[in-house]
Amino acid sequence: MPTFESNGATIYYEVAGEGLPLIFTHGASWNHKQWIKQVAYFKDRCQVITWDVRGHGYSSLPPGPVDPEHFSVDLVALLDHLHLETGVLCGLSMGGHISLQTAIRYPERVKGLILIGTPCSNTFNLYEKIAVPINRFFNRLLPLKLSGHLQAKFLSKFNPDNYQYIMEAVSMLSPEAWHRIWFAVTRMESKHDLHKVKCPTLLLIGDHDTLTGRQQLYMHRQIANSELKVIPNAHHGTNLDNPEAVNQAISEFIAQLN
Repeated sequence: MPTFESNGATIYYEVAGEGLPLIFTHGASWNHKQWIKQVAYFKDRCQVITWDVRGHGYSSLPPGPVDPEHFSVDLVALLDHLHLETGVLCGLSMGGHISLQTAIRYPERVKGLILIGTPCSNTFNLYEKIAVPINRFFNRLLPLKLSGHLQAKFLSKFNPDNYQYIMEAVSMLSPEAWHRIWFAVTRMESKHDLHKVKCPTLLLIGDHDTLTGRQQLYMHRQIANSELKVIPNAHHGTNLDNPEAVNQAISEFIAQLN
């Protein structure tokens, strides 16, 4: 299995195709297989890279507290490992926030940014300030299998196949690791750094995404040279629910970068 070491973690990745580097980062509790339909669509024209964020999938998680900064450091380490000076970063939810923070902290490494159902803050408004601490509390109480079942059921309304994928992805996590990961993910904050994004940016949001939809217009206004598109018939698992529309939007975006 292709791996590399980064800050005490062994990071798993896959590469398909040649051309413009297009790096996909998955959502929390998921893994690189989230992007199967994107890999199949883009591998004939791009160098498509998928990876497992530390603690997910086939990537390991060192003992101790998880530093949210390590997520973007790992992504840059992946670019370094593959000898890539720049790339187009695409992520969903947690993966989008990791990609966003990479563009903020390492702007010279990011040619373009695609944020799907991505939050920029866990304290965005009163909703997040109340909901996120409650979510952290119940995350520690609920058995991981039950939590995965509830998530999978909630996100399978448009595509029933999502259920099996989400359950399989969650089953690769250990409860102890997941609690540490989620505590780190819910401490990621970028609301006041959005102006630092210098590359062209595409924001995609599912028309039924009730989890992150409230932040998209704000991000669009704060990020210069950004565009916002709504993906029809899609919830938070946007690229799983409507891969055709997502692929088309990404394809149009990267065509403008060349």
